[in-house]
Amino acid sequence: MKPPAKLLLVFVNEADMWHNRPLYQAVVERLQQLDIAGATAQIGVMGFGHHMRMHHKGLFGIADDRPATVMAVDEETRLRAVLPEIRGMVREGLIVVMDAEVIANTPERAH
Repeated sequence: MKPPAKLLLVFVNEADMWHNRPLYQAVVERLQQLDIAGATAQIGVMGFGHHMRMHHKGLFGIADDRPATVMAVDEETRLRAVLPEIRGMVREGLIVVMDAEVIANTPERAH
């Protein structure tokens, strides 16, 4: 990966859907299909967005629309190229692109 590297953050809700599957899953899968260097989805413990409604694990541990974040790192030109498609998938959420300094990018070790 050549500098400048960027970090793409996509903030959505766990319950958001895209073609009958979780949006966060669809975004990660699409980033893989688009050959982005790497992406990870995480479900948050709690959070809120512009509407100020708290998202968290509800009563008895049942999910109450927890926050989900997709993170992807790649060269700036590659992430900027996929942004229009990701923006089209995210109807309500926040998309952020940040500078990133890649410290280590070690390929898998051969067994």
